[in-house]
Amino acid sequence: MGVWKEFKQFALKGSVIDLAVGIIIGAAFGTVVKSVVDDVIMPPVGLALGGADFSDRFVVLREGNTTMAHNTAAQAKAAGYVTINYGQFVNNVITFLIIAWAVFLLIQGVNRARRARKGEQPVEVKERSCPFCFKDIAVQAQRCPYCTSEIKAA
Repeated sequence: MGVWKEFKQFALKGSVIDLAVGIIIGAAFGTVVKSVVDDVIMPPVGLALGGADFSDRFVVLREGNTTMAHNTAAQAKAAGYVTINYGQFVNNVITFLIIAWAVFLLIQGVNRARRARKGEQPVEVKERSCPFCFKDIAVQAQRCPYCTSEIKAA
């Protein structure tokens, strides 16, 4: 029974529950972003490229049963065609970029809130390295006090 007790302690830890909630919310967010890409962004792109549904754009690598219709990627697959479905790939790349951007903004906001809560101010750089002797000198210095080299002001 020791293993069951350890598993129960592990599963009921706050971090495991937080992770589970994060995965559920992430999956729901991914579904919403996929809908935005598939239903809002890609139809005008597909229309501009001469097709009604961009996700059905494909290139035939090998023909299959030529008596069946193959206007969509699903029809081509059912007819035995070997295709590269580049339209669906583009949809997935755009979905990924939107999710990555949203996660970046979320983490940036969390980090900003953490700094504000701690009362941290952005760190002001007061020193830089001399490009000749690599010693630390004041940012405003025009001459290195160690090697006396002339330095352009920052």
